Amino acid sequence: MQELYPLKFAPIYKEKIWGGTKIRDILGMDFSPLSNCGEAWIVSGYEGQETSVINGFLKHNELNELVEVYMDDLVGDAIYKHFGNEFPLLIKILDSKTWLSVQVHPDDELARERHQSRGKTEMWYVLDAEADAQLIVGFNRKLNKSEYVKYLNEGKIQEVLNFEKVRKGEVYFIPAGRVHAIGPGNLLVEIQQSSDITYRIYDWDRIDAAGMQRELHTGEALNALDFNIYPEYRTPYSVKRNATANIIQSPYFITNIIDLHQAGLKKDYAALDSFVIYIAVEGQGKIHSVNENVEIKTGEAVLIPASSTDITIETSSDMKLLEVFMIVGE
Repeated sequence: MQELYPLKFAPIYKEKIWGGTKIRDILGMDFSPLSNCGEAWIVSGYEGQETSVINGFLKHNELNELVEVYMDDLVGDAIYKHFGNEFPLLIKILDSKTWLSVQVHPDDELARERHQSRGKTEMWYVLDAEADAQLIVGFNRKLNKSEYVKYLNEGKIQEVLNFEKVRKGEVYFIPAGRVHAIGPGNLLVEIQQSSDITYRIYDWDRIDAAGMQRELHTGEALNALDFNIYPEYRTPYSVKRNATANIIQSPYFITNIIDLHQAGLKKDYAALDSFVIYIAVEGQGKIHSVNENVEIKTGEAVLIPASSTDITIETSSDMKLLEVFMIVGE
């Protein structure tokens, strides 16, 4: 069997009622014939929506096919034992021209009970934000279920939602149970568990092309919601010049940021029992392994198999990468 190497994938584009054109206009991705592309799935093993390799001898193979063939060499021993042939993360680019629905995702326990699926914890990295861009993350006051239902039934749910003004480079961690919505003018990277379960709470009284309102999941959301409030919803982090710095440490994924200024960086993953995903969030450069050199630019992702332990990242300008991996059992 030939040796694995850093993999790039063809994005899967999604037409959305709230989508725009920034995925094309800013990132240069061709999502034609779609009109309003809200999502580009850039690394996906989600059933029926698997991304396909575009480089090397594995070209045209879907991600879950590779997991089935290469197993722990691709994803790591502990991850393969836990998830089997299912790739555990989903990476998207999101472009919101208008508000997404106010929504919540179930945790693993509730998703397993209701849908025989995994829950959905996610994070956002802001690639670009217009001057007035906002997000909704969490509530702005402590509520109980009956108070929440009263606000919802009276059409006043916006009064208790926490609005955040958004700037490029910011990070928001959205654990399962946290109410959230993406507002107009945002271009985001979303890193999440491989799940597509969403409970819509409020959809801004929007009407679709057929003159219908989208389905809401009021009852399902009630027992999924975390009604606590938190002192900070934005995730603070700092960068280290020509080095790696941590942003998110969670049981579902770990995300670091690599900030390079006309420099290279060697990465030794021999002690890491996981795949690694690089997502370029600024600039462009190259990823080198012993058997493949791959170019990467803003909005693109490269999957480093668990068996590829020696990697070099190079850029002749400035580049920022998100580095994503998992540690199962922590």
